[in-house]
Amino acid sequence: MLLAAVVCILGGVLGSGVWIGEPVAEAAGGALSADATFLAPAGAAFSVWSVIYAALVVFTVWHTLPGRAADALARTVGWWAAASMVLNAVWLLSIQTSYLWLSILVILGLALVLGLLLVRANGVEGAGAGPVVVGVTFGLYLGWTSVATCANVAAVLVDAGVDPGRRVGELVGVGVLAVVCLLVWLLATRVGVARWAVVATVVWGLAWIAVGRLGDEPESLVVGVAAVVAAGASVLLTALASRTVRRS
Repeated sequence: MLLAAVVCILGGVLGSGVWIGEPVAEAAGGALSADATFLAPAGAAFSVWSVIYAALVVFTVWHTLPGRAADALARTVGWWAAASMVLNAVWLLSIQTSYLWLSILVILGLALVLGLLLVRANGVEGAGAGPVVVGVTFGLYLGWTSVATCANVAAVLVDAGVDPGRRVGELVGVGVLAVVCLLVWLLATRVGVARWAVVATVVWGLAWIAVGRLGDEPESLVVGVAAVVAAGASVLLTALASRTVRRS
């Protein structure tokens, strides 16, 4: 776990462009910049990574404390958590080296691993603060990854020359946002205490998509408003799912 965390943090430093390489928004010719597509969040959205990395550090400390080998929750999530950290670093490397199609496969794999981790963790007993640490850490991670996956796929398609035109592009953007809402609802019914952490970073990402489309290029009132509606719908669907789960 410690090795995976080190790889993840080093990948984050690489992705930030502090030492080598370029920031993600500038790498690969700016394919993932804030003005690349209708689904690109404004640049400030990516500050959420500092929160996610901090949570991953807390999780790693928790997971490596003495006695965790006997903790059912720690055993359940261990390898999945390590895999998610390594995949995050691989994703950043694929962007830095301009292997954009590979980045889609990696981020889809990352989202799948995080989803499986939280589904498996749901209902497993953990000692002390374990359930909260796991739920918050990987809920935030999965919520943001879900939004980033949509932005990543759109960016790679545009970079490859796919240009459906403004009207179709806006309609596709709205459709993708609707799918995000559906995904939030499905997760909310299956990931237990992590559901609110998931929706927190989903709403964060959608809000910054709205900011980007309503105040920056490419401007789109349709996608901007749809992102705001999707953010509100995500919160509502999570609340409804939470109530349904409590009653069942």
